[in-house]
Amino acid sequence: MTEGRMSYFAQEDVLHLALSDEEEAGSVEVGPNITAELNAAGELIGIEILSASAFIRDSVLDSVQARLLQLGRRAAAV
Repeated sequence: MTEGRMSYFAQEDVLHLALSDEEEAGSVEVGPNITAELNAAGELIGIEILSASAFIRDSVLDSVQARLLQLGRRAAAV
């Protein structure tokens, strides 16, 4: 396995994470706009995220909101 690479295609708003240089033999949609790319043995070799900017924005916001809620619960418990 090679070192992972990340490519962003701004015009299409697609983020591609390559985990291996192996040839893709298949893919599985693992969520809305997220596809796992597999080699012939069924091992994960890449991930493609469509509408990547919205996905990353929403992921960061969810993470920040979760941390703020945890801090709020800790403060209320004290």
